[in-house]
Amino acid sequence: MTPSPASAHALDGGPLERRLAAVVGDRTAAAFERGLGLRTVGDLLSHYPRRYARRGELTALASLVVGEDVTIVAEVRKVNERVMRQRKGSILEVEVTDGSGILSLTFFNQAWRSQQLKPGVRGMFAGKVGDYRGQRQLAHPDYELFDADDPRADALRAGGDEAKSWAEQPVPVYPATSTLPTWKIQQAVEVVLDSLPRLDDPVPDAVRRERGLVDFAQALELVHRPERDRDWRAARDALRFQEAFVLQSALLRQRAARRAEAADPRHPGRLLAEFDAALPFQLTGDQRLVGEEVERDLASDAPMNRLVQGEVGSGKTLVALRAMLTVVDSGGQAALLAPTEVLAAQHLRSITRSLGPDLAARLRPTLLTGQLTAAERRKALLAVASGGASIVVGTHALLGDNVSFADLGLVVVDEQHRFGVDQREALRLKGRSPHVLVLTATPIPRTVAMTVFGDLDISTISELPAGRTPIASFVVGLADHPGWERRIWERMSEELAQGRQAFVVCPAIDAKTPDPDLAPAPDDGPAPAGQPGADGPPPPIAAVLTVVEEVRRNPLLAGRRIEALHGRMSADEKDAVMRPFAAGDIDVIVATTVIEVGVDVPNASTMVVLDADRFGVSQLHQLRGRVGRGGVPGLCLFVTHAAPETLARERVDAVAATLDGFELANVDLELRREGDVLGSAQSGGRSSLRLLRVAKDGDLIGDAREAAAGVLDADPALAQHSALAAALARRLDEAEAAFLAKG
Repeated sequence: MTPSPASAHALDGGPLERRLAAVVGDRTAAAFERGLGLRTVGDLLSHYPRRYARRGELTALASLVVGEDVTIVAEVRKVNERVMRQRKGSILEVEVTDGSGILSLTFFNQAWRSQQLKPGVRGMFAGKVGDYRGQRQLAHPDYELFDADDPRADALRAGGDEAKSWAEQPVPVYPATSTLPTWKIQQAVEVVLDSLPRLDDPVPDAVRRERGLVDFAQALELVHRPERDRDWRAARDALRFQEAFVLQSALLRQRAARRAEAADPRHPGRLLAEFDAALPFQLTGDQRLVGEEVERDLASDAPMNRLVQGEVGSGKTLVALRAMLTVVDSGGQAALLAPTEVLAAQHLRSITRSLGPDLAARLRPTLLTGQLTAAERRKALLAVASGGASIVVGTHALLGDNVSFADLGLVVVDEQHRFGVDQREALRLKGRSPHVLVLTATPIPRTVAMTVFGDLDISTISELPAGRTPIASFVVGLADHPGWERRIWERMSEELAQGRQAFVVCPAIDAKTPDPDLAPAPDDGPAPAGQPGADGPPPPIAAVLTVVEEVRRNPLLAGRRIEALHGRMSADEKDAVMRPFAAGDIDVIVATTVIEVGVDVPNASTMVVLDADRFGVSQLHQLRGRVGRGGVPGLCLFVTHAAPETLARERVDAVAATLDGFELANVDLELRREGDVLGSAQSGGRSSLRLLRVAKDGDLIGDAREAAAGVLDADPALAQHSALAAALARRLDEAEAAFLAKG
């Protein structure tokens, strides 16, 4: 089980590091660890309510969806016990209401519950919504009644200030499980709160007072036991800022630690001058600006740790190559780590071509991948170890223990999100504090940059080189326009007739094998009632091995050479497709996202993405960037069966509406969760953030970063801020500490 973000490792022995068992008992603590992964006092107290109910405010039962796990507030309307006909025993049927709708609760052989569940009693009920003969029901729900003996409950309908206050008091509703309903979590939280000694606040008093925030101990009390709405709102403001402040402090400390290392300064010389003089085009303004930033970093005696982000085709690789030449000019070596065999081979060919025959012969760009023959591998390893290969391009094979460099001065990581922390660090450790340059073609919103890459310097290339033609993008919505399918292949045929080439992209290899690199998409839910696609089974997922045969049989594409490309193919098999495609001998490639990054075929003008709604926003944008890279206009058709007004269709429509990757990055962030921003899984899945949301808390994160920088500038060792030091120790579980230590 993955440790929860607040999991403590007893680094400061404070009250938040106490094991839950010491406070709530072994049995309860075991249930919390098993059900929610909570092990310590700090874990439980940072398991915040997801919403607040009220005793006097009933849940709208009409909004309940069959199959959902729910916690509702309702009033018992009627209780009836009946004997079962088919077997021995009885059923207790309880109707609860919100004043208009009715929900049935059923209990088997538990007639004694009628002594608790009496008409007029209110409470919270938790369970999975089922359907029995058209009536929504909860079978054997767990429940907690609202103090039926409290005189204020009897006075609820009569009114009065005391009854009104009691009815409107917020009741915490926690993220729960079937074995740990919200009220059991609340009971444990109250036991823990009552046992807490004084807590030090990781946010310094001056920082907190300046922003009008309550202190840590008070925030915990108010978020879990609010008397009124303004209590939990004030608590969340304080806890959200604290989360951002501790996170930014961690990132800024790592940045400072990395800059404290000693690196060999690298200065440009004859090689870079020769390369620049031979370039057949002028660098764009952004390329020059970012190149100057990189050059200043390389000349420093502290290691560069820079992220270069830019649109597909904006020239990031050229910036990286110029950095490599600067390092080689100073006697060092440069290594480029690529996520796939296809991309590594593509980079080697591109670098060799860019250098020209003379420079390439002197620098000996060398490929190192897992698919080399034994003889090829020995030759490559010797060239790398001896320093004969000044530029090395490879995949994970570069990380092997038997790979050594004569003087690794620069590590370039392409498409960094494809690599885990350990993989990047394994390559960096093959040099003596080498400079690090990270490239990404996925534009990063400012708040994500601050939150995920806060220890990196960030450069942006937004200007496209001259000659790049815009890509025309269209959504082919087959749910509302099924007759458009033929036009897809007619349009492709028209492009091929002009001597151009095309991609067809599928989200699966075969009917049973989804693309392993497919980005997780948001949970779209059902199509709106009455919309196309809302009823009936969905069409089968588009799969490469099926689609390639269908495309070959299509009379509109008769005589065309059409091949498949996917992740189950060996490197040699992939190369046997990519080389002739690049040479113009293959007309159409039917592929998975293996072509998402780095595939550069200037003559490819057309891309058809089948089941486009199964891809993420940034992934669709990346795929689109594979066409229109030469002088020919690009055409991208996003084919989808998603119904209009669904989230899936919204995602596809958003990509088709703009070529601005930075705008799409913000759309993407709005449509999906931030991911574990401190861990290696930086998209999708469970977020390590508790209250902070990078999609909407950008100003808060910026404010927290500025405040954290001020504290760390004045007290780098945190000698005067022991509570912040302790919070950093708590915040960083083992995986997150590794991430921050390795960059």
